[in-house]
Amino acid sequence: MKRLFIVLTVWAALAAFSAQAQTQTLSVAATAVPHAELLEQVKPVLESQGIKLEIRVFTDYVQPNVQVVERRLDANFFQHQPYLDSFNSSRNTTLVSVAGIHVEPFGVYSNRHESLDDLPNRAQVAIPNDVTNGGRALLLLQTAGLITLNPDAGITASPRDIVSNPKNLRFNELEAATLPRVLNQVDLALINTNYALEAGLNPMDDALIIEGTDSPYVNILVTRAGQEDNPALLALRDALRSEAVRAFIEERYEGAVVPAF
Repeated sequence: MKRLFIVLTVWAALAAFSAQAQTQTLSVAATAVPHAELLEQVKPVLESQGIKLEIRVFTDYVQPNVQVVERRLDANFFQHQPYLDSFNSSRNTTLVSVAGIHVEPFGVYSNRHESLDDLPNRAQVAIPNDVTNGGRALLLLQTAGLITLNPDAGITASPRDIVSNPKNLRFNELEAATLPRVLNQVDLALINTNYALEAGLNPMDDALIIEGTDSPYVNILVTRAGQEDNPALLALRDALRSEAVRAFIEERYEGAVVPAF
């Protein structure tokens, strides 16, 4: 009997070790809304496949990429391709997209004005200070007829590329995460939807204007070059692009976030 007990104990230990050995940990950086919320939705699916998903929430747009480059994290989920291209170019890195997941239509917000027609001369406008989102903000203002940009500027336009500014708008370039907090201090703030949602804004109701759902700024799952075929990352990709996640996005965000699959 004692011998049987020892054998069973060894078997149990080996089984526990085997189960632990078969579990793979996948660490992913994300901004809180909607990215971390979407990752939380797929945690049980990955767990059933032997993958433990660790979600690290960040409030900025730099460290999630830096930590993937430095191999402290496996992947991140917070950015669109133009931002990734700009980051790679400026830092000589080789991060790559695994898949596109959703679009967050970019919006123009104000606590002072109910319409863009109400903007006074020399109104203060806050936009993101990173190259691609700043350009995206200016392109949206151009679409609204408030400014005209040098056509050669493209998606990386800056206030220096404004060639016509009838209302003499004054631009403040600030870190994207801080923009909701300055709404009471400026006439307009152009805010990424993830930060708008975190601040309790409803993009579909509160934005004075918003990008169409055909926006080219698809949010992507990103990793280091050479890791894009990692089976755990592909499992995460498939889970994020599932019909269950599509239904969650459509019900939860009501048009403020749009599936890109």
